[in-house]
Amino acid sequence: MGRNAFVFPGQGSQQIGMGKDVYEAFPEIQDLYHRVNERLGFDLKQIIFEEEQKLNLTQHTQPALVLTSYSLLYALKKIRPDITPDYTAGHSLGEFSALVASGSLDIIDAVWITYIRGKLMQEAVPEGVGSMAAIIGLPAEEIEKTIKEISGVVEIANYNSPEQTVISGEKEAVEKAMEILKEKGAKKVVPLAVSVPAHSSLLREKAE
Repeated sequence: MGRNAFVFPGQGSQQIGMGKDVYEAFPEIQDLYHRVNERLGFDLKQIIFEEEQKLNLTQHTQPALVLTSYSLLYALKKIRPDITPDYTAGHSLGEFSALVASGSLDIIDAVWITYIRGKLMQEAVPEGVGSMAAIIGLPAEEIEKTIKEISGVVEIANYNSPEQTVISGEKEAVEKAMEILKEKGAKKVVPLAVSVPAHSSLLREKAE
């Protein structure tokens, strides 16, 4: 018999209005959002459903994705209680959602932790200073070679697959890398909807 693995998303996957259908369908989730707002001291629900610019700020993106991931998991359990995870994992931020799904971390605590984490990350690199981009259809070796030749901070953030590598760093350096990599034959170069250069050395001071 096969085993189920639940894998949760990280920053850049957020969308305005995400999870609204689940919120409207389950009173328990409505109560959870209310308790989350009380813990945070601001209306995260309104940001998720109505304020895209604020949603893309990492101190909001992170708790919003954790809360939405939990809500979707809750809905799945209600609709298909026979589907349960044998393994949980997450892409970057998604590790927090995976911990919640496994029963290792309380959802309210996870939302609070990721809010504080996001604030610290944004303090390290003010909005507009850093950025990230997904490079599709170019070997990672070629990307590594290219970014070494660019002035400023631009680094490999994620090796997502043989076809996709994410770069992160200072905004101007990332934009220059995107331009050159497109010229070198990248099938697609996608700027990510994030307000901090995650997985880059620019965050090292706060990490320590």
